[in-house]
Amino acid sequence: MIDVISLSRGVIHALALAPLLTVSLSQAQQQPKPAETIQITGSSTVYPFSKAAIEQFARRTPKTVSIQARSVGTSAGFREFCSGKIPIAAASRPINARELEQCKAGRVRFYELPIAFDAITVVVNPSNSFAKQINTAQLKTLWEKKAQGKVLRWSQLNPAWPNSPIKLCGPGQDSGTYDTFNKVISGSETNSRQDYTASEDDDVLVRCVANSENALGYFGFDYYQANRSILRALPVTGLRGTVLPSVAAVQTSRYLPLSRPLFYYVNEQAIRSNRVLRSLIESTLQQGIKVAKRANLIPLQDSTYRLVSSKLYRDVLGSSFGGQMPIGLTIGQILERSFDAQKKPQFR
Repeated sequence: MIDVISLSRGVIHALALAPLLTVSLSQAQQQPKPAETIQITGSSTVYPFSKAAIEQFARRTPKTVSIQARSVGTSAGFREFCSGKIPIAAASRPINARELEQCKAGRVRFYELPIAFDAITVVVNPSNSFAKQINTAQLKTLWEKKAQGKVLRWSQLNPAWPNSPIKLCGPGQDSGTYDTFNKVISGSETNSRQDYTASEDDDVLVRCVANSENALGYFGFDYYQANRSILRALPVTGLRGTVLPSVAAVQTSRYLPLSRPLFYYVNEQAIRSNRVLRSLIESTLQQGIKVAKRANLIPLQDSTYRLVSSKLYRDVLGSSFGGQMPIGLTIGQILERSFDAQKKPQFR
């Protein structure tokens, strides 16, 4: 499923077209069709941020421009971005080595802009009365590839838990959450079982857990926050003890290793040539705390958003992560690396 949020100046109209959802802002239903479309495409976790960013920018959007947010998964977003099809890729992980090569081959140079932080949240159905917490070893036992067809019951994770079947709900293979979780928990982005309900649409995963008392799933903190009444988050025992995901736990670097940065990747040529695109990005960073909170994500500090903005003015291009995923780093370490202007030539 692809979700699209499309905004231009005016009032809101809603139209559901399976499998496409479109929300348009226009001054009147008879308004001429915009001559230009700017797309933010990629991560489902970042999608609520993109939606909030577009909405806060709506009053400044010219009538001739439509700004759309599409939720297709981080990997799918990077495929479009590195082929030059879209100006902004929304990502829940840094660009990887293969994607760097694809962007290089497509002659796409970019700015890597941290926009918020996330806590990958492990959730169960509220009717689950026995699982009070879970550790990273249990998550590995449950989700790694060799668990497929073998680890099927709660009692296999903890003998004190019932011998009931587990229904698993998790991101699909185009999701950056899938990549990050598997890297963190099982040691490789591809080390995951496949016998579970998979989707790049986090709303599908929310319903998957909410509709089954034996379900367990994982996805971004924003979708948990928006559905707290029908889900229960499990504290995870990781690098800093047993910690429940929260804004404070991420901001103080206690929810490790399941906290992570979220990004916009912006095409250099597009932002140089398109005033509306540049204004959108600058406005979003200026209002970063407000946008992140509206999206139920974990904001950076206001001073950090100013630093992110300076990457545009200082013309700091390329990725600071060298195609690697930062695992177990604190917020400070991740941001310090992200703002490192002294990059190796192959990553610029």
